[in-house]
Amino acid sequence: MDAKSRNYLLMNRQALEKDIKTSYIMDRMISDEVLTLQEEEKVKQQNTQKERAAMLINIILTKDNNSYRSFYNALLHEGYRDLAALLQDGIPAISSGNGKSSMDGITSYVKTILCEGGVPQRPVVFVTRPKLVDAIKQKLCCLGSDPGWVTVYGMAGCGKTVLTAEALRDHQLLEDYFPGGVHWVSVGKQDKAGLLIKLQNLCSRLENDSTLSQRPPLNIEEAKDRLRLLMLRKYPRSLLILDDIWDSWVLKAFDNQCQVLITSRDRSVTDAVAGNKYEVHVESGLAHEKGLEILSLFVNMKISELPEQANCLVRECKGSPLVISLIGALLRDFPSRWEYYLKQLQNKQFKRIRKSSSYDYEALDEAMSISVEQLNDNYKDYYKDLSILPKDVKVPTKVLCILWDMETEEVEDILQEFVNKSLLFCDRNGKSFHYYLHDLQLDFLTEKNRNQLQELHKNIVNQYKKYYKLNTPVPSQEDCMYWYNFLAYHMAGANMQKELHDLMFSLDWIKAKTELVGPAHLIHEYVEYSSILDQKNGTVRENFQEFLSLNGHLLGRQPFPDIIQLGLCQPETSEVYQQAKLRAQRETGAFYLEWINKKSLKNLYRLVVRPHRDAVYHACFSKDRRRIASCGADKTLQVFKAESGERLVEISAHDDEILCCAFSADGEFVATCSADKKVKIWNSRTGQRRCVYEEHSEQVNCCQFSNRSGQYLLATCSNDTFIKLWDLNKKYCRNTMMGHVNSVNHCRFSPNDEYVASCSTDGTVKLWEARSANEVKSIDIKDFFKNADDQPDDVEVLVKCCSWSRNGDMILVVAKNKLLLFDVKTCDLLTQVIVSHHSTIQYCDFCPGDELVAVALSHCSVELWNIKSLSKVAYCRGHMSWVHCVAFSPDGSLFLTSSDDQTIRIWETKKVCKSSDAVLKSELDVVFHNDEVMILAIYNQKHLQLINGNTDSVNMQTAAQESPISCCCLSEDLKFAAFGQESGTIKVLQLLDGKVLKSQEAYRTSVQHCRFTSDCQTLISSAHDSVIQVWNWQLSKCVFLRGHKEAIKDFRLLENSKLLSWSFDGTVKVWNITTGSTEKDCACHGGAVLSCAVSPDGSKFSSTSADKTAKIWSFESSSVLHELKGHEACVRCCTFSPNNKLLATGDDKGEIRIWDILTGALLHFCSPVTVDEGEPAHGGWVTDLSFSPDSKMLVSSGGYLKWWNVTTGESLQTFYTNGTNLKSIHVSPNFKVYVTVDNLGILYVLQKL
Repeated sequence: MDAKSRNYLLMNRQALEKDIKTSYIMDRMISDEVLTLQEEEKVKQQNTQKERAAMLINIILTKDNNSYRSFYNALLHEGYRDLAALLQDGIPAISSGNGKSSMDGITSYVKTILCEGGVPQRPVVFVTRPKLVDAIKQKLCCLGSDPGWVTVYGMAGCGKTVLTAEALRDHQLLEDYFPGGVHWVSVGKQDKAGLLIKLQNLCSRLENDSTLSQRPPLNIEEAKDRLRLLMLRKYPRSLLILDDIWDSWVLKAFDNQCQVLITSRDRSVTDAVAGNKYEVHVESGLAHEKGLEILSLFVNMKISELPEQANCLVRECKGSPLVISLIGALLRDFPSRWEYYLKQLQNKQFKRIRKSSSYDYEALDEAMSISVEQLNDNYKDYYKDLSILPKDVKVPTKVLCILWDMETEEVEDILQEFVNKSLLFCDRNGKSFHYYLHDLQLDFLTEKNRNQLQELHKNIVNQYKKYYKLNTPVPSQEDCMYWYNFLAYHMAGANMQKELHDLMFSLDWIKAKTELVGPAHLIHEYVEYSSILDQKNGTVRENFQEFLSLNGHLLGRQPFPDIIQLGLCQPETSEVYQQAKLRAQRETGAFYLEWINKKSLKNLYRLVVRPHRDAVYHACFSKDRRRIASCGADKTLQVFKAESGERLVEISAHDDEILCCAFSADGEFVATCSADKKVKIWNSRTGQRRCVYEEHSEQVNCCQFSNRSGQYLLATCSNDTFIKLWDLNKKYCRNTMMGHVNSVNHCRFSPNDEYVASCSTDGTVKLWEARSANEVKSIDIKDFFKNADDQPDDVEVLVKCCSWSRNGDMILVVAKNKLLLFDVKTCDLLTQVIVSHHSTIQYCDFCPGDELVAVALSHCSVELWNIKSLSKVAYCRGHMSWVHCVAFSPDGSLFLTSSDDQTIRIWETKKVCKSSDAVLKSELDVVFHNDEVMILAIYNQKHLQLINGNTDSVNMQTAAQESPISCCCLSEDLKFAAFGQESGTIKVLQLLDGKVLKSQEAYRTSVQHCRFTSDCQTLISSAHDSVIQVWNWQLSKCVFLRGHKEAIKDFRLLENSKLLSWSFDGTVKVWNITTGSTEKDCACHGGAVLSCAVSPDGSKFSSTSADKTAKIWSFESSSVLHELKGHEACVRCCTFSPNNKLLATGDDKGEIRIWDILTGALLHFCSPVTVDEGEPAHGGWVTDLSFSPDSKMLVSSGGYLKWWNVTTGESLQTFYTNGTNLKSIHVSPNFKVYVTVDNLGILYVLQKL
């Protein structure tokens, strides 16, 4: 054995001896022929488990490299992944010629790769078909290192899966062509929710122990992106195997420029995807000789010794490997029954009464029936129980232990009996076995036991309830994922309405399931089982479905949000709210908040239409805004009235999903393009087809007409990398634009029709001259995605779509989570916005007014952004699933959104922008007065409102001011209010009637802060300059505090007519406001001073700065007591605890630190787990902090609100606002009421429950 390998064994010996059970490991090593039976006996003679492990390691140390590899593989196979990981770096290198470790010539390298990749094991009796296996290997070699597809196709049950797995048992093939490994996925017939689960499982398997590990992808698009990332970064040169593909649309989720082998009944299934394609046809029946060989292996005889009935039996089996195996297994147990089984097959007495199977295999039915009849009665019942297993799912042993109420060993013995009889298949997965039926066998069982299926489903549900009682499975249990994915399926199959109701409407279940797989599958189940759930009342299901849809973006987060707190934000009539309230009241010691001024957040859409029976991929307005055309997964084109949703035209337009549609400029025609590679033109009023274009060789992703009326020019783009221009008056393509090296996702004419812009998966946006089809410009979007080291990100950037500004000077481009705006002439980046850290952008559209951009996000919502101010102006919720498209009407007054939830929603742009519920500015003042919460807020920029926070009523509103209001304040006695304006004017008004009492033109720049003194007679203010004004407004006298060299950041009043101010010049000053003189002047920091706080006893103050430090000062000596270092970003805010012992500081990285005032020592570090790659911990800066009166709790504002336990530094609760960027938090003296405003202008008055 290599010295390195020996060292690894010796180094990790202790851990190995402590944990391993030797018996299974030795079985594997014996089958690998590296351990003898005598050595096994020697190990078994030891008394304790630890001694046996020690003896085994001693023996291995005396052997060669093969035994090290065999031991490593055995650990892996038996589920000791953590121990195998310790030995991984010690695995000796394999040269292609060596490493043989068993009779069949499979090296331990191959075994490891196939085990880790989930490749099925060989059947009990296996006969190779070398010609076909070699053909599959040859086609895999043809792929070379280029992306592409190998399709192994043939009838059901012809052995495609077994042959494919066999082709992979080749050391040379794996080492030379797929050193990144192989990844096997059993797909089967799936809907979108099922496919998403398969993708999530594959991603989590590939992310295993990876730094990339994050929440599960929320939809298929996101999963596709995640998978692409993993295959490129972590598993380059690996092979993806998709077993049993039924539909071509499924393949699109895996169309990621990687190497894929698929098995399918349908030869044409890869037509929908791009790349090199190779095929291997598997004949429907085994050759006669091969059939005899299988029988001979089962009965342990030479072919020449088989009785004459063997030939007839093979003929009756129609060459099906599955059927021959079933008969062979019977003959092994009853070697004298050749004649009997032949007659049974010939008599066809077990013929099914009716065929519901997708396959029509009489021989299989006969063989299955005979095999099942031969089981003893107990075993027949156990086998019948398998009729309700979901298709294409490998079921862990534990599920069947619960179903049959037995120990693992007993269950494995029963199931092994079925495996031996070829009635079931088994896969080893770590320490446990997983079992599954072939589709044909499951079809047979469900048909045979059709009348008992409901009872069988009921039985498994009852056994689950008995085992788990009121608990839910935890992720560490091997059966956990099975129940989360299929418990509702079993309850629906059993028609257990109450149980399904209790499960699907339980916040515990929703929390547990969404934490594991995100919300998409649950939303699908609400739709799938709506007929059962709605029997009493459909509103409850709608409440829960809406709750999941609207909070989907939060439910995918790490750390997982408190579902009860989210529920408390629902409208009070919602069942979700009522459940959450009950739960919150029951939980003692927990911290929950009621949003007391929430109106049932208004639905802002003007119209919802459901014209399609499946996902709506695209929709658009006609030029006159009166009609909308839409298309989608149901292969139809619909045209309906924009005002009412009344259907005008419905056309079954294509043979595959329609991906895009577009009106001509005069509204006469509608173009459609599809995954069937065709482009079609239709009369938009009669629905008659005008022409079909078939020159693209892959799916066509987008189509768009030119903008000028009467000129029928159409641009289309496709996965074949080309953009084509068509003149409707001609039969053929007018121009082809070549230059992209990957799929082209989107294309758009410039407003004057001179150019066409195209976006591609190759990471570029190209501009083409429409007349000549010449490439004019190319922008590499990848350059704008840098990693932490400012290097270009090494993963391809998929450019989704683009949109022109009205004058054609600018173009907006979407990639990943960014909006990028470019100057068309210079290709310079003008501006960029990171829209979300939690989801990718699916689509965008520029509003014809050029300032607004609508963005569809992968978590079911749509946002409107102002591209000039780079701010989010509205957030549109309502879709129940992910949104594919967003488009403005030609005049920008409306926009529409289309979604996977089969709906199109039409929104009024103005109403949506306004309704950021009554847009309030984030500058507000709050007075807590005898249990009342009075809020002074700036409404729609030019009005001042006095709001009663308890009732959400407006007590007073001023007339519109001539200049926008920039700040405001209330007097403590609630008699007066003051406000500053952007023009520099300050006004004082009477709250009783809103009458302005005094006005002063105080500054040349915008007023930043104003505050009354406690006697309400003086108003102190500061602006964007270095002077503070002290204005006795009743006597009209003014004192100026001059001394700062740069703009004032803020100030606060102290006792005895003193004032503390701090500035961007790095100084803090104490003033006498009566005389205007400076009493203390501290040069505190090298950078701007961002905040100051005063200790409760008045002896100290703290300062925080852009220089990343905070300091504690003595008022008396003006000297630094402690310099607090450790923050990694600007320290934005600070506050002292009421007990005078602690100081809390918050920074721009989202981190909060708690310090001991006396010693300056850091006591706690409050930082939630970083949510996702690139997102600051607090969802942004920490902007404000406040302690509870007992100094035991702390509340902070930033991207959202958080409450902390000061003693432990742990987070107690998080409140997610609709918008973000909360500038401050106002807290009542008893720490029970909290007031803030988000960047959408929504006011939150929260009360502790």
